[in-house]
Amino acid sequence: MPSTNRRCPTVAAPQPTDPTSRKLLGRLSLPERRFVADALRAETVGGVLLLVAAVAALIWANTPWAESYQSVRDFHIGPAALGLDLSIQHWAADGLLAVFFFVAGIELKRELVAGDLRDPKAAALPVIAALCGMAAPAGVYALVNVFGGGSMDGWAVPTATDIAFALAVLAVIGTSLPSALRAFLLTLAVVDDLFAIIIIAVFFTSRIDFLAFGGAVVGLVLFWFLLRRGVRGWYVYVPLALVVWGLMYNSGVHATIAGVAMGLMLRCTRREGEEHSPGEHIEHLVRPISAGLAVPLFALFAAGVSLSDESIGQVFTRPETLGVVLGLVVGKAVGIFGGTWLAARFTKAELNDDLAWPDVFAVASLAGIGFTVSLLIGELAFAGDPVLTDEIKAAVLIGSLIAAVAACVLLKLRDRKYRALTDAEERDEDLDGIPDIYEEHNPEYHLRMARIHEEKAAEHRRKAEAAAGSSIEGNRPA
Repeated sequence: MPSTNRRCPTVAAPQPTDPTSRKLLGRLSLPERRFVADALRAETVGGVLLLVAAVAALIWANTPWAESYQSVRDFHIGPAALGLDLSIQHWAADGLLAVFFFVAGIELKRELVAGDLRDPKAAALPVIAALCGMAAPAGVYALVNVFGGGSMDGWAVPTATDIAFALAVLAVIGTSLPSALRAFLLTLAVVDDLFAIIIIAVFFTSRIDFLAFGGAVVGLVLFWFLLRRGVRGWYVYVPLALVVWGLMYNSGVHATIAGVAMGLMLRCTRREGEEHSPGEHIEHLVRPISAGLAVPLFALFAAGVSLSDESIGQVFTRPETLGVVLGLVVGKAVGIFGGTWLAARFTKAELNDDLAWPDVFAVASLAGIGFTVSLLIGELAFAGDPVLTDEIKAAVLIGSLIAAVAACVLLKLRDRKYRALTDAEERDEDLDGIPDIYEEHNPEYHLRMARIHEEKAAEHRRKAEAAAGSSIEGNRPA
């Protein structure tokens, strides 16, 4: 693997937030805040590219050149002898998304061993919220299809949250969430990805080729062994990863499982003398590829569905598609908000004084944007019915759009408050590289600020004396 001795500017880290604090969505520790900021910055850029790719796919698929879109999407390439003669669409869904899930695996591992999820009390809130935020959409879908006589195969489609798409929406509308809400959204998405992976592995594996699967397991064991022995070099791990991926694909288990498995194997704790763990370093290198290339290309070949008046009308009349829309718009918001409220109610924790429950509901509505993984699960759930697959994709797009608009309205109502909180979090008047809000209990910080204010006061006194002298000189008679 690449070396972890990458030099970065370092500062003295303050103590993290008191772990005994019973505040929900309280202030993050400075290291965690910086990690979240770096991760979300890359996801925001990737989210904008994702939006562009999705819009391009929709335009391409709804123009007179729609046949060319289908021809490119269905074009097959790859070695047939290895069982990898796949269409471009399948390469995007099974190959490129393995990179996405590889990053998701690293994120999850880091959260479990070095992030907020390592503390069971701190992990309770996002885990409960994420579980409720997946159970409620599935329940909404089930209710609609039980009473409407539809298929239950798509129950998992509205359970996913697309963090990149959500952050792109924030970037487009120009709002700024406080770090606690952004971290809550990111952690929700990480836990969401974990359960999405479990759903794909358990419910969408119809057959298993045990010989290929055994080969993939042997490859994963070798991957783990090399990591533990400290072997480095991309030329070792990249070919091995490709072999593991190919064997996993041929086994019948969805190939993205290989990506998340390898991500979970990376060490995400720092040893003495390390500024970054190997997992953090690899994530820093691969995340731009995932967010900026893999996910947008998947969107380009997955979001191209026909949106005629008739197809849009069927989205709101057919139980399968209506269940997806209501699951994303209603189920996600109610599930995440309800889970958070229940966590507060039964742990007797109080919400952060700077935030209000409408803020939690707004973020829960934003989590209703389920794009990448929802499209993937939609393809898997209705693989034998291409017409219904396209209708499900249209439902995902429309449901995500409605959730995005609703979240934008709710967030804009509190935008002034969010900007004030963000400015307070980023203020660094003593220019030491640490936001002032993290140094309130540091005597040296207050002494530095006292010197700064004394110097400013002395400068203003000199300016006042100079101004007074100029005024007297100007008032003397000629």
